[in-house]
Amino acid sequence: MSWLMSSESRSSRARILFLAHRVPFPPNKGDRIRTFHVLRFLAKQADVYLACLADEPVAGRCVAELQRYCQRVVVVPQGPWARRLGIVSSLIHGRTATEGAFDSPALQAILRSWSKQIRFHGAWASASSMVPYLRLEELAGVPAVIDLVDVDSQKWLEYADRHRGPKAWLFRLENRRLRKLEQELPTWARAVTLVSRAEADLYRDFCAPGPVYAIPNGVDLEYFRPIPPGLEAGCIFVGALDYHPNVDAARWFCQEVWPHIHSRRQQDKVLLVGRRPTLAVRRLAGLPGVELVGQVQDVRPYLASAAVAIAPLRIARGVQNKVLEALAMGKAVVASPQALTGLHAKPQTHLLLASSAGEWVTALLGLLEDKALRSRLGRAGRRYVEEQHRWEHCLTPFTKLLELAL
Repeated sequence: MSWLMSSESRSSRARILFLAHRVPFPPNKGDRIRTFHVLRFLAKQADVYLACLADEPVAGRCVAELQRYCQRVVVVPQGPWARRLGIVSSLIHGRTATEGAFDSPALQAILRSWSKQIRFHGAWASASSMVPYLRLEELAGVPAVIDLVDVDSQKWLEYADRHRGPKAWLFRLENRRLRKLEQELPTWARAVTLVSRAEADLYRDFCAPGPVYAIPNGVDLEYFRPIPPGLEAGCIFVGALDYHPNVDAARWFCQEVWPHIHSRRQQDKVLLVGRRPTLAVRRLAGLPGVELVGQVQDVRPYLASAAVAIAPLRIARGVQNKVLEALAMGKAVVASPQALTGLHAKPQTHLLLASSAGEWVTALLGLLEDKALRSRLGRAGRRYVEEQHRWEHCLTPFTKLLELAL
């Protein structure tokens, strides 16, 4: 267990307990991006106390960065075997695998200790995996905002539809149990928030009546900004390459779409950029014109060097940060309908939309051969994120939900 804390605040500001299922720094993948920006936004208005879990080693610089915004920071490590045992135990006892994967007696003990020392005015929790901690007796009177982000139970149902045998059965079991947990949240939480209107509408279709809000993701417009054009070539796919929807997307694109592009433009490559590529992704590097880059410290040079950014997701929930970041850098983007579900970007105006392999081939060849079209879409995409996805604008509703203005 790692205890790291700064000096206690003596201010009269509200005190917010901030629960995260992963260390929210660096903001280099989906859940961390949103969680970090929410934390930084709340820290401008309240004293934030961060408690989070870690499923991998955490660098000291990451904790030091979080200490800049928080009164206390505690990181509780979770090894892979502890997670596996937690999942099995949870399933045996009729609960979800999600709850078991993030169950930590050490974190429970820390929260009980904190609740004796600090009077929290509110709590913010990332995802349904943190819900059991909010139900601790010591936190029963603390108004809580639960940021589901996506309807995870729907994700498990989609996984089940794409698998057979024991996996499909387990995925459907998780769907049923997690949906029951999600369904009851509005009956006791101060608010439940999701990342898009589409996710909020889906959630309202089955949840109990109560306060449910859509709070979209933003994008760091200073960090992800257009870089003066140089040599642009080929395509780029960015995403965690151990995450099933990304693996599925990369395999489908490289096997069903890219061979048709490569036969026409052998000088171009498709780059696969992301952390922890699975064996299935590593095998794609054997295909002509496919280059596996893997994890990088800074994705921007790779985005800048690509002519087109792609998001060929067939399974997707919420808002795709990879699309927002590419648009913010002024890149031409081709995306599947699933990748655009949570966005209001207009096909043909801000980016191109493609569903079938044939549509993807037509869209990509058109962009790769037309620099003027790429430039027009890039400028329009940048304007879109400037108008719709500034973090400070997107996250303002959390102020009211946690009553920080008071």
